[in-house]
Amino acid sequence: MDSEHARELLAAERKRLEQAIASLGESEHELDTEESEPGELGSQELLQKELDSGLGEDLANQLAAVERAEQRLAAGTYGRSIDSGEQIPDERLEALPTAERTVAEQETHAAR
Repeated sequence: MDSEHARELLAAERKRLEQAIASLGESEHELDTEESEPGELGSQELLQKELDSGLGEDLANQLAAVERAEQRLAAGTYGRSIDSGEQIPDERLEALPTAERTVAEQETHAAR
């Protein structure tokens, strides 16, 4: 995959994640500013806060993956496995621009 196309894919992924993080922050702010007495936090609101917290952590991890991919692009190693150095197929990078390993390596890594 050429560097310019990779840069575009990563920029689009960064934008998507930053927008998702911003909208998550807005929904948390809305929950916090709703008028309620202490102790009135309903189970639905509590559940939503827990879900938002988990989603926020996942989005932060995805954004960190974008940053690592951008560093690999700058270093000239983007598109190569961080484990073996093997070329990652362009199709995989199109689907997951932040891919750090080939599919087989990722399956092995996830099984650990």
